[in-house]
Amino acid sequence: MSSKSKSNNILNVIKWTLAMSAFLIAVVGNSYFSATPFLYRVLGVLGLFIVGLAILATTEFGRNSLKLMFESRTELRRVVWPTRTETTQTFLVVFGSIVILCLFFWGLESFLSWLTRLVLG
Repeated sequence: MSSKSKSNNILNVIKWTLAMSAFLIAVVGNSYFSATPFLYRVLGVLGLFIVGLAILATTEFGRNSLKLMFESRTELRRVVWPTRTETTQTFLVVFGSIVILCLFFWGLESFLSWLTRLVLG
């Protein structure tokens, strides 16, 4: 392991520790300051979470996560979404299938109950 990657790894551990500390302070602080008005607690928690996420964004994992989110957003723009008609037709097929299966299993359960009563008396 090279000196640069070892120091980079130590720096990532420090950043992760700082970020997790910010999250922990947000959660514990929210409980500890329960007498403080709700708006201030929400702002404090949001602020600490933003700080924690900003710290995480500077790690290698954070940079890769941000890259994945941006690529996912680009990919979503390429998706061809179904029309209202296609969605309605698919819903009706699924709903009809569910009704038919429910009736089938109701009939099967009724038949097996009748058969069990016949055998056991």
